[in-house]
Amino acid sequence: MDWMEYTILTTTEASELVSQILLDAGSTGTMIEDKNDVAANQRPEGQWDIIDEAIAQRIGDDVKVTGYFEVDGKLADRLAFIEGELRRIQGLDLGMDLGKLETLRHDVAEQDWTESWKAAFKPFRLGRHMLVKPSWESVTVEPGDHIIEIDPGMAFGTGTHETTGMCVTLVEKYVKPGDRVIDIGTGTGILAIAAAHMGAKPVLATDLDAVAVRVAAENVKINGFEGVIDVRCGDLLDVVQESGDVVIANIISDVIVMLAEPVKARIVDGGLFICSGISVERRQDVLDALKTADYELLDDLTQGEWCAMAARKRG
Repeated sequence: MDWMEYTILTTTEASELVSQILLDAGSTGTMIEDKNDVAANQRPEGQWDIIDEAIAQRIGDDVKVTGYFEVDGKLADRLAFIEGELRRIQGLDLGMDLGKLETLRHDVAEQDWTESWKAAFKPFRLGRHMLVKPSWESVTVEPGDHIIEIDPGMAFGTGTHETTGMCVTLVEKYVKPGDRVIDIGTGTGILAIAAAHMGAKPVLATDLDAVAVRVAAENVKINGFEGVIDVRCGDLLDVVQESGDVVIANIISDVIVMLAEPVKARIVDGGLFICSGISVERRQDVLDALKTADYELLDDLTQGEWCAMAARKRG
């Protein structure tokens, strides 16, 4: 089977929007290459580096968002949809720099595509003690480390974005053994697995994307948490009846603003809402939504162009 890599040049703040356009067009997944992610995941001077600085130089200044499409009879329609959406967002006042929105195409055989993942995906840290690695890489484990083994295959990125790192920092700080945790929009399942490493049980991971659910379930099995993490496909309010001590949502600002009030029904009194995917421009909107919904703000982190928050449900 042959595939087309379709890359759009954009900015950090617009990368999630562009990624969603590719997914809406039918991409089997997306990969975001942003040199800011490399700096965010380096270790302090004097300790071993997780990611080679050469990767940042290779990526360059443009953020590259790449989708993957089968070369079949539907490809032309998919590409026309993408180009139409790019023209549409250029005409909107979205309050963000969209970047060049130039497109690059590259045809690749499936085996070559898979090997390109292996060349780009290196071990890195999330938070203080979560060490993310693919199965084909060996790592040096330090005291207190928890290994999260992720083989993204042809589906998703690997969690190097600032939003994921800040969420893991908050998970390490607030999730306690025995906490019931709900992870909304789980993607590859990294945050659910991190919560399980902190002793959370049970953990419920949900995603609207059936491909994400399959990938997350595979990663849950790889990491030995089948009896701890339940992965479900669907919207939080449709597929979750349980309540959690901690609800995690690493999505986008608009969804967090929308969820702030209704998600309280799935958080126990005194429980926590950890949220990220918040651009710095939308930080105040999210703070206002949390205040209106009567949360107590506990943490407000910023890294690069992104924010993450932890808030307690009063009661």
